[in-house]
Amino acid sequence: MKPLWSGTVSFGLVSIPVRLGSTVSSHKIPFRQMHKTDHGPVRYRKKCELDDTVLSQDEIGRAYETPDGTLVEITDDELAAMPLPTAKTIEISGFLDMAGVPSAQYNTPYVLQPSSGGDKPYVLMRQALARSGKAAVGKVALHNKEQLVLIYAHDDVLIAHTLHWPDEMKSPAEAAPTAEVELADNEIKAAIALIDALGEADLDTYEDQYTAAVADLVRGKVEGAEVTPAGAPAPAAGKVVDLMEALEASLAQAKENRGQDATVHDIAPAKGTAGKAPAKKATAKKTAAKKATKKAPAKKTPARKRSA
Repeated sequence: MKPLWSGTVSFGLVSIPVRLGSTVSSHKIPFRQMHKTDHGPVRYRKKCELDDTVLSQDEIGRAYETPDGTLVEITDDELAAMPLPTAKTIEISGFLDMAGVPSAQYNTPYVLQPSSGGDKPYVLMRQALARSGKAAVGKVALHNKEQLVLIYAHDDVLIAHTLHWPDEMKSPAEAAPTAEVELADNEIKAAIALIDALGEADLDTYEDQYTAAVADLVRGKVEGAEVTPAGAPAPAAGKVVDLMEALEASLAQAKENRGQDATVHDIAPAKGTAGKAPAKKATAKKTAAKKATKKAPAKKTPARKRSA
């Protein structure tokens, strides 16, 4: 694992030498820019705006631009010499339940690997966090900025998950619908029934079909085949759909796909609720079920009269 950061996790008086590395990789197919006329590759060149000179990487420095446009040079040595403990140490300052951290506040996950001599304190912290059900909170200087970090046990390793600062978080309230919406109780029950019918999602079964399609396209063109992509299916024409009818039809389809009874019979309409949709025929099986329901009372009526 190529380390992105090396330092120490300070856990009270216990110090754990660690290396921080990425937990993810990308299988995205890279593309290059080219000149359409002669297929020449297009390269980016960094130039100085004053003398129009093309610069190499070792000629380029770092600077902070003031409001009046003045560039103040900041060297790597000056950044390294700053009295910032988090540049080389993640000092644990407290613990919390991970459920108390909003999911939107999570940023980037990294894996911590023990360095030489750090195996025993590493395992100690991992098992202590796992047994207590807590996550450790600290700070780390990474990618030219100080970040909050949450350290927790995951299987046999420690994960360091950077967090957005609380004052960086934007309120999601402005994304809420502005129109007043009324839902009937049977509509909510139908949506919940559809969730149950679709079942649990297994993330391991999902595949990146876009990357596979691009790979097939590239392979065909390399082999000289004439490729005519079919394209994505056109979206259905916009039309007003009865919400209850769509839910019931979706539930019937989900049950049928899972090999269950596709007849929609377990959603009782709520009496006297606002926004109740008019009764419509969703499927042929549902119609048959309704007919059977109507015949049942006819058989019981003579028995009730004789009892009277």
